[in-house]
Amino acid sequence: MSDQHEDVPRPGILLFLAVCLIAANMRATITGIGPLLEQIEADTGLAAATLGALASVPLVIWALVSPFAHDLSQRFGLTRVVLWSLVALAAGTVLRSLPGPTASLWAGTVVIGAALSVANVLMPAVIKRDFAARVPVVTSVYTALLGGMGAVASGIVVPISHLPTPGGEAGWRVALLATGALLPFAIILWVIAQRRNPRRDDIRAPGPRARTGIWADRTAWLVGGYMGMQSAAFYMLVTWLAPIAISEGRSEVVAGFDVMLFQLMTIVGSLTLPTLLRGRLERWVPGMLPALAITGTIGLLTAPSTLTLWGMLAGLSTGAALGMSLTLMASRARDHATATALSGMAQSIGYIIGAAGPITFGALHSAVGGWQASLGLLLATLLTQAGIGFAVGRSRFVLER
Repeated sequence: MSDQHEDVPRPGILLFLAVCLIAANMRATITGIGPLLEQIEADTGLAAATLGALASVPLVIWALVSPFAHDLSQRFGLTRVVLWSLVALAAGTVLRSLPGPTASLWAGTVVIGAALSVANVLMPAVIKRDFAARVPVVTSVYTALLGGMGAVASGIVVPISHLPTPGGEAGWRVALLATGALLPFAIILWVIAQRRNPRRDDIRAPGPRARTGIWADRTAWLVGGYMGMQSAAFYMLVTWLAPIAISEGRSEVVAGFDVMLFQLMTIVGSLTLPTLLRGRLERWVPGMLPALAITGTIGLLTAPSTLTLWGMLAGLSTGAALGMSLTLMASRARDHATATALSGMAQSIGYIIGAAGPITFGALHSAVGGWQASLGLLLATLLTQAGIGFAVGRSRFVLER
């Protein structure tokens, strides 16, 4: 009896650790690109606007593929599809780093985007299913790890790229390969955790109303709009903060650390969110979160020499905003099947909006020169996010009238 009792919590702990390790792999493959843009441009001859498009490819793919993640999970099961997405992410990371023509760089980025789109949609549903009583807390840890490992990737890719490589191959390719170093461990732990927890069968309800009605639901559109604005703001910053820092006279390494600090502060923002969501302020939190990023953007416009400070303020805000977006996807649904549908719809809308961010930011920089117009776009995005946040803060569920 006592032995059986002692075994009860272990699958839950394994599942939590598996979710944490998956989170550690969900941003590194994307955030490692920004600090390497200068090297990629020099090695491949790609223009700045084109490199902005490269950074946005995963977001475009997320927008296109996200709506299908719900149907995949219903047909094959949530657990299995998450596993497939992790395997595909590993394959795309290797493909992107292969030497030779830039075709593999683009193709690998597309595969990475497709894999991440499925995992991005399904992980809020996994949290809703396996940690229903602790959604805000587990989501905050999940998003903190997203930001933390993304920060590590931004900070180490440039030093890795300067290490000697076999055959004199471009160091940035090796650095991008290193962003997937933890993926094999995530795959193994996910498989072990699910085998230790066979009693948690996926609920494969047909859910036609969830698939179709979700697109006509006002609350779902608000969640999607909020996701889009925070996504656009984050990816503008994570892609272009390093070039902005370099234009201010900082070295590549220092600029990479600026991006790392920006993302490290997203951890603090993510972990603070559950505390903010308690008590009377909960209704207003989504609208209030962009305030620090708005302050940081104004600082970048008026006093760019203190870029590190402004980036850290923006990191606090964007980290909490991502956690808020994922929390809304789980908390605005009655069950994990509806959460999957909401997550797919909201992330599709969100990444359509988000994908335009880095591209437009870079295009404005190329067309106008300087960073004022681009940072003005960022400021407008954050103000819009705040407005949507005040509207979506009201507690209500999708597919209910």
